[in-house]
Amino acid sequence: MFIFPVNQDIQLKLLERQDASQIFHLVDDNRHFLRKWLPWVDNMRSVEDYYPVIDMWLSQFANHNGFQVAILYNGHMAGMVGLHQIDWRQKQTTIGYWLGENYQGKGIMTKTVEHVVRYIFQELRLNRVEIRCGVHNYKSRAIPERLGFRQEGIIQDGERLYNYYHDIVIYGTVARDWLNQHKL
Repeated sequence: MFIFPVNQDIQLKLLERQDASQIFHLVDDNRHFLRKWLPWVDNMRSVEDYYPVIDMWLSQFANHNGFQVAILYNGHMAGMVGLHQIDWRQKQTTIGYWLGENYQGKGIMTKTVEHVVRYIFQELRLNRVEIRCGVHNYKSRAIPERLGFRQEGIIQDGERLYNYYHDIVIYGTVARDWLNQHKL
């Protein structure tokens, strides 16, 4: 089992097939809340739906092409964070994340993303990180804004959410800015 500590309350865990029930129940309990911003929620209808997805995430990790990990808060699965993929040639990646509704407002995601960005720049030695959020998803946008990412632009109709498109805002930071700002 791969566990990556963020602090005394938060850990990141590489998901395995035996975690499918936990992740399903977290998503299912938060289905209405999550589907507002995540286009895949309606497709995940059973524990078994997570088996091929978890296999894909494990393969992604094994192939050094990013990772998708559970966020554990005081031992309970609270959400997920991950690198969608890594462009090793350009030395860049994009971070995605989500939290269950009851875990919002505790600083969990800000601390988690800060830790992941530090890992990206110090351990993976990448140069650039992006975070993309729905323009009206103010809670999600607050994470990169708090962490000093720059708003770089808006992609009109950048994502389809069920029966409509919505605009996506792009935030970015590069290693030299992050390391200077965070004094690492």
